[in-house]
Amino acid sequence: MAGSGAWGRVHLLLLSVSSWSLISAQVMNTQTIQVPENKAIEIPCAAYASQSGTARVEWKFEKGSSIALVYYDAKVTDPYKDRVQYTPTGIRFTSVTRKDTGKYVCEVLWTGSGGTSQLRKSEVDLIVQVPPSKPIAKVPTSVTIGNKAVLTCTETDGSPPPTFQWYRDNILMPSNPKISEKFRNSSYTIDTKTGVLTIEPVTSFDTGDYFCEAQNNVGTAQKSEAIHLEATEVNVGGIVAAVVVLLIVLALVAFGIWFAYRRGFFSKRRE
Repeated sequence: MAGSGAWGRVHLLLLSVSSWSLISAQVMNTQTIQVPENKAIEIPCAAYASQSGTARVEWKFEKGSSIALVYYDAKVTDPYKDRVQYTPTGIRFTSVTRKDTGKYVCEVLWTGSGGTSQLRKSEVDLIVQVPPSKPIAKVPTSVTIGNKAVLTCTETDGSPPPTFQWYRDNILMPSNPKISEKFRNSSYTIDTKTGVLTIEPVTSFDTGDYFCEAQNNVGTAQKSEAIHLEATEVNVGGIVAAVVVLLIVLALVAFGIWFAYRRGFFSKRRE
């Protein structure tokens, strides 16, 4: 019986969605609201307006490709019933979390006395403000001069998503290194949205201690741990020495094989 009841509710929901979708919705209002985490907030339904007839109201929550019902069939749905209060003009959260960030859609179906219907809709983008956590910087510890170095900075808690900036030896790196006395000998780009610092080509001036900072105007900015990057020259002498040693080893091996043939070692083995 429980299974058939659940299917009945789903079936009614599908019928509701399909019947509502046949009516052209008039979008009355779209707005953005920001609120700190764990605070109360009222989300208005601009689509609701007092007029003659019967109003049927539904609230939906959209995040990415997922959709959840907040208010349906004249009641708050189970996932929200302990912290959402409904009025015809809006819904009120007693406390919001970062998971509540997303789009809230209020749909009002007015049915007039003559049987005519009108569907109105309003949308609110809710951003639950969360300060950034300590970002994680990934910095190569050694890069050969002339090569490219890619440094990354990641942070996953901040809402809205934070922007990033980089420091070298405790000095803020400007977006254009050529305007700074400290960085004009470096060539790099900084993507403030993704936190990627690309140095190309690496020079001896790029040696230093690097850390990144995440900020979103909520709370205080957070800095990563500093990591030392060393710009190293190509060791030509070491490469030449390694080649010489290899040639000597190959010569000794060749001499050993020749000497063995001269002594008849391989012919004796065949006998």
